[in-house]
This record gives sequence, C-alpha cells and structure tokens, in this order.
Amino acid sequence: MKMQEIKEIAKQRGVKAGTLKKAELIKSIQRMEGNTDCYGEGKADTCGQDQCLWREDCD
Repeated sequence: MKMQEIKEIAKQRGVKAGTLKKAELIKSIQRMEGNTDCYGEGKADTCGQDQCLWREDCD
C-alpha cells in the first residue's frame, strides 16, 4: 500500500500522520483500532490477525 493511501486511512481514523514513517504510522493505526501493533515484525504467519488491513504488505 502506498504512503498516501495509508495517510488517508490514518486521517479517517483520527490518527495524525505527521512525519511518521510507513511502519510507525501503520502501527499507530493498529494500536488505535485495538489490534496488536505487529506490522513489519515478521509475524504475519503467526499473528492470528487474518483480516488485518496490512497483512498483504506485512513482512
């Protein structure tokens, strides 16, 4: 997902993007949604969040 799309999602959810990097912004969104902020930590196969919006892009 491109950064502009992520910033739009953040805006819709009330998360301020500011100068956050992609992974930091996604983790902020995950926390705000009440999910584990595990984006980019290599846990995509074991996190149990199959419906995660970021799953396809997660490492």
